[in-house]
Amino acid sequence: MMKLCTCLLLCSVMSISANVRAQHARMSLELKGVTLEEVLWALEKKSDITFFYNVTDVAGSNKVDAVFKDAPLEKILNDVLRGTNLSYEIQGKVVVIKRNLSSSVSDSLKSVTINGVVKDSYGNGLPGVTVVLKGTTTGVATANDGDFSITIPKRDSVVLVFSFVGMTTKEVVWKGEKMLSIVLEDEVSEMEEVVITGIFTRKAESFTGAATTFKQADLKRLGNQNILQSLKNMDPSFMVMENVDFGSDPNRTPDIQIRGASSLPNVKGEYESNPNQPLFILDGFEATVEKVFDLDMNRVASVTLLKDAAAKAIYGSRAANGVVVIETVQPEKGMLKVTYSGDLNITGPDLSSYDLCNAEEKLQVEWDAGRYKAYYPKDDQFRLELYNQLKSEIARGVDTYWLAKPLRTGVGHKHSLYLEGGDDYLRYGVDVSYNKVPGVMKGSDRENVAGAVTLSYRYKSLVFRNVLSVTFNKANDSPYGSFSEYTKLNPYWTPRDENGNLKRVLGSFQKADWQSETMYYNPLYNATLGTKNFSKYTEITDNFYMEWQMYKDLKFIGRFGYTQKQDSREDFYPGNHTKFAEWTGDNYFKRGAYYIKDGTNKTLKIDATFNYSKQWDKHLLFANLNWNLQQDSYDYHGMEAWGFLNDKVDHVAFAKQYAENGSPSGDETTTREIGVVGAINYSYDNRYLADASYRLSGSSVYGADNRWGGFWSAGIGWNMHYESFLKDKEWLKQLKLRASMGYTGSQNFNPYQAMATYKYFTNAEYDNIVGAYLMGMANDKLKWQRTRDINMGFDAQLLKGLTLRFDYYISNTDNLLVDFDLSGSTGFNTFKENLGEVQNKGFDATLSWRMYDNTDLDAYFTIFGSISHNKNKIVKISDALTKSNEAQNDEGVNPSKPYTRFEEGQSTSAIWAVRSLGIDPTTGNEMFLDRNGEKTYVWNINDQVVCGESNPKFQGNFGFNAEYKGISLNCSFSYKLGGDYYNQTLVDRVENVDIQYNVDRRVFTGTWKESGDVTFFKKITDTPTTTRPTDRFVERQNELSLASLNLSYDFRHLNITKYVERLKLSFYMTDVFRVSSVKTERGLEYPFARTYSLGLQATF
Repeated sequence: MMKLCTCLLLCSVMSISANVRAQHARMSLELKGVTLEEVLWALEKKSDITFFYNVTDVAGSNKVDAVFKDAPLEKILNDVLRGTNLSYEIQGKVVVIKRNLSSSVSDSLKSVTINGVVKDSYGNGLPGVTVVLKGTTTGVATANDGDFSITIPKRDSVVLVFSFVGMTTKEVVWKGEKMLSIVLEDEVSEMEEVVITGIFTRKAESFTGAATTFKQADLKRLGNQNILQSLKNMDPSFMVMENVDFGSDPNRTPDIQIRGASSLPNVKGEYESNPNQPLFILDGFEATVEKVFDLDMNRVASVTLLKDAAAKAIYGSRAANGVVVIETVQPEKGMLKVTYSGDLNITGPDLSSYDLCNAEEKLQVEWDAGRYKAYYPKDDQFRLELYNQLKSEIARGVDTYWLAKPLRTGVGHKHSLYLEGGDDYLRYGVDVSYNKVPGVMKGSDRENVAGAVTLSYRYKSLVFRNVLSVTFNKANDSPYGSFSEYTKLNPYWTPRDENGNLKRVLGSFQKADWQSETMYYNPLYNATLGTKNFSKYTEITDNFYMEWQMYKDLKFIGRFGYTQKQDSREDFYPGNHTKFAEWTGDNYFKRGAYYIKDGTNKTLKIDATFNYSKQWDKHLLFANLNWNLQQDSYDYHGMEAWGFLNDKVDHVAFAKQYAENGSPSGDETTTREIGVVGAINYSYDNRYLADASYRLSGSSVYGADNRWGGFWSAGIGWNMHYESFLKDKEWLKQLKLRASMGYTGSQNFNPYQAMATYKYFTNAEYDNIVGAYLMGMANDKLKWQRTRDINMGFDAQLLKGLTLRFDYYISNTDNLLVDFDLSGSTGFNTFKENLGEVQNKGFDATLSWRMYDNTDLDAYFTIFGSISHNKNKIVKISDALTKSNEAQNDEGVNPSKPYTRFEEGQSTSAIWAVRSLGIDPTTGNEMFLDRNGEKTYVWNINDQVVCGESNPKFQGNFGFNAEYKGISLNCSFSYKLGGDYYNQTLVDRVENVDIQYNVDRRVFTGTWKESGDVTFFKKITDTPTTTRPTDRFVERQNELSLASLNLSYDFRHLNITKYVERLKLSFYMTDVFRVSSVKTERGLEYPFARTYSLGLQATF
């Protein structure tokens, strides 16, 4: 008991001491012509005292002079509050500024006193909350513990208004309660109301750039695999390019474009990365598409697409292809909150695009093609015996469906656990996730383990935040090899012998008994040999942030980020693999190969930003100044070794030698960039808007004479809905017109492309001196690739719930960087040069209409749709690029599929081919039109013209979102219209078919057999023919697919809050079906797939 009394006495003394210190604190000020709020800010900075007040109470005060020298706090407050109808109360280290009771209330009237307490959502008392009788100026402010007592005139209806800065204003009807208990919620702005650029944040209403923001809930409506999958179903300008070869391979990161391609495909050589890929910004720092691909969706708070110059020019030389800004979830204050999300994923192969022959049909195709006929009777009899053997196999029921052999139904699972909590000063967030993505080819999968720790600490006007994240990833490719190995196997072969053992050799074929035998090997056998085909990486990222509210209108933000990524790749094929079956003689002991590569990637970024905001009268100004420095380095080494005779020696130490004429390889690259960015956003009366930005960047990537580049943007806007002639229109909620123009750049290229690089001789010396030779020619004049964007658009909200957004753009990219061929006499194959100009012109539009909304039933029904159109055109090419086209013609190249040509006025995605008049019924040969319109039987590369455009004229999405009492249904379709497609399947699988392998069923129809046949295809023979590119195989492609279907139930309507804060079950289907006007094989090396997913989300 004595200890308790002592503690209470000590607390009392400390409280009294705090009051005494605050009351007798002495300070010096020298401020003239300032607002009362600025005086209070200055007092806070000079002491450890906190002021609580309502902004509206102090905002109307006249400007004052606050000149004091070593004056007590009470004297300062008495002087600056004189004549303001405000008073103060010192409670410890807290000073509450409150409005005096209104003298307009007559003392003679009957009155009533209302008592109560105001708390925040976590039960903490809120001091300084303004409590006002609605419709009057009668009011009080809450005390330090949130208590209040207000005396008001007695009336029939009493409504009290509770307001506090940073909290949502609340109106409460008093019904005679003895004690009111009021809870004010934090004022949270909707994501749509701000635009997060990754460097600073803008009010969406005053921003003139073309930017679209999606919240986590929006993303999860249309998918739960990764954010890239969801974005392609939400914004028409965000295009994930379909990979016909690798389909749904979980280990292939997608190629992405925003508003078309701004770079030419390489004439010769390789890009360092996809030159048309947008820039990804994750929490203010640049990220790779692989990191975004593996990012846990539950960590994502919002994604913003920056499309035009006004939005993206702040990123200068990296922003020409658009910017994707990703913000992750930040921890909320309060008691410990635990959120779990889990998904069970089932993935099944989609083989609907394949239509191959069965065993009986395939043998008939071979017979019709003359494979079992010979000129000499003896050879003819030999082949006939082979035919009869196969026919007997088919008769006993052999008909192997090879496509199913390497495939499976994949079962994967994903788990995410997030813990958060804290208070106003210290907050924490811990995230752990695991994702196992199974491929539909056996043995292929992608496994990702990630964790992140976020700590945030606030001290007065300073905020410190650190995010440490670690990712472990391993990607296994299928040991069953490429899917194309199975699509060509003949169905009359069996994978196993009569004893059930896997065959190594499926079959053979001889034209005659005196000729060599052709062997056909079983790819299933290779899967049993212990091959290795995997890649893995470990990435550690630490991002540190500091915010300092220097003054009321000025904030400083400093950021430091460091990322280190260790990656490796291994491919092992033992000597008994069928790819070495023909290695005999001197090569016998060289069988087997092991390839190893590992590297380290390091990224360091530092930036500092000053954010200034000021509002006076009807003017609002945001100004930002940013300095940034970034260094990227990559160092790798690798080797290929030979001589692993069987699968038991699966370590590189057992190698016999390096690969033939091979040696260890390695490389390193380092790029540095420094930049300064200035940006201003101004609005007058929230009606007339303007944005401007300028970035000066220096990069090590370009020539010594052009290291620095300037990138600027300007935008204007008009909020018409605030004009007097539209302000009171019930049918109009928003109508904003926007226009912008500016320049950005691109540098997704080899870091040393402009430099002269050397390598030492390893096999020669002179007088004991080792020489060096030039590896690449320097180009000191190499310039920045620049893109000029012009954008015009509008945002509108009409009627009730109808939202429209439209943008028209023209994007011109000049100083295009390409590798073009050099003469062999120079000693180099390619040379990097600025060679032309490309234009992308088009529009994108979105519509959303909430047709039904009933808050009582918690029900709504929304339809949405989007459309985009992009026309790509080569505006100008240099003489060097023209000569490159001519050189290809002069070389007598005879391609079997269209290749890219570059001509002014044409698209980079144009399909070049010779015009066809079809198959001559008399001879079975193809007839062509030459450039002069004359009929000819000779295909000539110089007769090629543009026969189609592979980019669709229109593409987009449409669908609906619906909810009723927690049950929601979301459906999204995607479509493509008006594009052209060169159907290579008809060429490779029908007309030019290699008859020793399986073929498309269409060989039975439309192939020429004899004179007089009017057919689409040429004659099929036992020797493969070659069909050159002709417009006979160019088809119009129109496509519709059900991209995503989601059904979920939120248990918030059930009384379960005592157990969990939130519980939700979800079911997803992706790529449900696809209908296309073109029938072609898709997923040649890896099949496409459909995914079904069951998800659970719970918060405790």
